[in-house]
Amino acid sequence: MPRPTAAQLAYGSVTVIVSTIAMLLLSQTSTGLGVAVISAAALALGLLVALTVPAPRRRGRHAAGTDARQAAETAPARVSDPRPSESEHPVHR
Repeated sequence: MPRPTAAQLAYGSVTVIVSTIAMLLLSQTSTGLGVAVISAAALALGLLVALTVPAPRRRGRHAAGTDARQAAETAPARVSDPRPSESEHPVHR
């Protein structure tokens, strides 16, 4: 399993903190069970947000091949200049 990126950790953590505070204030619960349920829900929401943050694209060997292939498909074909035959070259002695 790949390691989470800094953006994923940040978004997930902020989501857990903000949603916990918001749900505690809105529900006005004071029991231990209510706080535990709200904390679990906030943790699940934070995990969901962290997993849905798009991961950065890798610029490895496979990605480079794809970029080159796409560039070749969109770019006009290069036609090399015809090489003159030996009979067309001037002879310098």
